Amino acid sequence: MFSLDIPGRATLTLEHIVLDVNGTIALDGELLPGVTERLAELRPILTIHLITADTHGRQREIDRLLGLTATLLPAGIDQADAKAALVRELGADRCVAIGNGANDTLMLEEAALGICVVGTEGAAVASLVNADVVVTGITDALDLLLYPRRLVATLRR
Repeated sequence: MFSLDIPGRATLTLEHIVLDVNGTIALDGELLPGVTERLAELRPILTIHLITADTHGRQREIDRLLGLTATLLPAGIDQADAKAALVRELGADRCVAIGNGANDTLMLEEAALGICVVGTEGAAVASLVNADVVVTGITDALDLLLYPRRLVATLRR
């Protein structure tokens, strides 16, 4: 957990990080470079949660590499609602959510801090609009949490 005082905005006290997998921390089912190391650095600070529909069928391997167990979204449900429900269940006011897709829009909006990643897959416009911060890669997003003064510089009013 860590707290961050942002001038002109309420103090953020974050305990959880909720990460979309495909398009955010992985591309075509493969973890992106730098993700494993950064998540290992964040593990003592934040509880890490992965949520995915496992589009590429490689989530078990990703879980093994990260030492985590993702929440798998079954086919036929409203994925955006399910992702937002996880954020609410954890305590939205204590969550940072990171994603890029249309199904990430609601969790980015619900979370105390929503970060949209515009990576190789692109990003849904609705996710861009509902995020607090937009970055061009997952390592940049994770580095905002490892170097939180960068967040202060971006979010202060």
